[in-house]
Amino acid sequence: MKRVVSLVPSLTEAVARTLPGALVGATDWCAHPADLEITRIGGTKNPGLDRILALAPDLVIANEEENRAPDLDALRAAGLDVLVTEVRGVPQAFAELARVLGACGAPERPGWLAQAEAAWAALPEPTARTRAVVPIWRRPWMVLGRDTFAGDVLARLGVDHVFAGHPDRYPRVPLEELRAAAPDLVVLPDEPYRFAAGDGPEAFPGLPCALVSGRHLTWYGPSLTEAPRALGEALRAARR
Repeated sequence: MKRVVSLVPSLTEAVARTLPGALVGATDWCAHPADLEITRIGGTKNPGLDRILALAPDLVIANEEENRAPDLDALRAAGLDVLVTEVRGVPQAFAELARVLGACGAPERPGWLAQAEAAWAALPEPTARTRAVVPIWRRPWMVLGRDTFAGDVLARLGVDHVFAGHPDRYPRVPLEELRAAAPDLVVLPDEPYRFAAGDGPEAFPGLPCALVSGRHLTWYGPSLTEAPRALGEALRAARR
């Protein structure tokens, strides 16, 4: 079995679910599965390169958005094999997951991945569209912009985010401009910023706010099996 270090929480969960025992290292942010006992190598943006090298992995798995190119270049320069994923939509997530798991030594496509594909394929065509602002951070306020995985997830659930045409993928937008966009809905995930009932909705008086799981909105892994149902329920509840 290959020795794998994961620098991406969603990929950590995918490998742990599919190939128990393959992971030898993961980031401090890799919180799923909850009982994962593994060497922690730092954050996604500041991994401990010496700690990774000491684990002598056969493969390091990373993401072009979550991880910094200089860190990945340094790992390659040290002789490590680094696989970098790029995920901008749901179909691409399925393809990249299959590629990663195959590279880690999975002999076949895991059952959970087939279940996730079926769950998304079974989604009915939305009968109505909702315009939403989707903050991912505050102080300063940042929102989903163009070409994002989370944006594609929401679009498949009937939610079009207002800044999908912005030149930046995660633009900083003043709160006054977010309010002036007059969305039908504000979608507030609990990561990367931990929006909650008492931290976020008060900034958008008079607008319905959907508090959603960031894991279901932004992770690509086993959570994709649950995401259509969990996100759909949260969005419908906010729009009632």
